[in-house]
Amino acid sequence: MRVSAVIHLLDEDPIVGELEGAPDPAAQFVTVYNPRRRDGRTVPFLDSNVARVLFAWHRISHIQLLSEVDVEKVVSFVRE
Repeated sequence: MRVSAVIHLLDEDPIVGELEGAPDPAAQFVTVYNPRRRDGRTVPFLDSNVARVLFAWHRISHIQLLSEVDVEKVVSFVRE
């Protein structure tokens, strides 16, 4: 079962994506499915057709696992 998460990378903007459950701290990499920015746009340093990306643990500051209610709050478009 996939879990929505906000991945905070070092020296980069946070990325929203899905994980296959809670990440394993003993693993070398974290696999993120459907990576995108918090506003829904593509991540600037990834190609537009990327569906899965591996991030090394040393590049990740922390990961926020979200419930379904929180996903709507994080990924939303705001017009002022």
